[in-house]
Amino acid sequence: MTTSQIPQLSWTATLTPRMRDGARRAVNVVIASVALVLTLPVMAAIAVLIKLTSSGPVLFTQRRVGLDRRALGNAGGNARRHADDGGQTFTMYKFRTMRSTGGAAPEVWARPDDPRVTAVGSVLRKFRLDELPQLWNVLRGDMNVVGPRPEQPTIFAALRQQIKEYPRRQQVLPGITGWAQINRAYDSSIDDVREKLNYDLEYIRHRSALEDLKIMLLTPAVMLGRRGGW
Repeated sequence: MTTSQIPQLSWTATLTPRMRDGARRAVNVVIASVALVLTLPVMAAIAVLIKLTSSGPVLFTQRRVGLDRRALGNAGGNARRHADDGGQTFTMYKFRTMRSTGGAAPEVWARPDDPRVTAVGSVLRKFRLDELPQLWNVLRGDMNVVGPRPEQPTIFAALRQQIKEYPRRQQVLPGITGWAQINRAYDSSIDDVREKLNYDLEYIRHRSALEDLKIMLLTPAVMLGRRGGW
């Protein structure tokens, strides 16, 4: 057999799924660390603007559903705790874009021309700058830069009752941006969720460090073009 007849295997074919996910995680942590340093001046300016233009905290925190470790065969002692949530819940950070009501925010989707959104918040949401604090979630291990968007527990519970394959999104860490966010706008109906789920599941099937880098490179164009944000 000549050298030209020997099958040439890609180096990625020799990696196990765990190794590939480890490589993805490493890329996401490095990018998040660099982005956090580079965007600190922008985030400081945003914090000042929020504080000067509306009452309430600068940051908005909310429980979200994250990775379902049972899908990885690694539930351990947490299986019972998040069995009903569909994944391990965590506190997600965002810049506050709505008027502070002083109570718990209802678990509902925002909508275009939502009266709760402040003037500064409207700009942040259009350019998706309200998501920047989630870089900290990436460093904490709650999220990756790239992955399906994490949903609120009550909404997640309702969606998995209506869409059989919806819990499959929890096979990977949720993300700040993702293939669905590149291609679709914010959710406003169950049909939107179904469309975005198709993109999320396509991403999960083909996920890799290179795929994550591609989505990261496409994200600024979506932000600057204000495509899908309100």
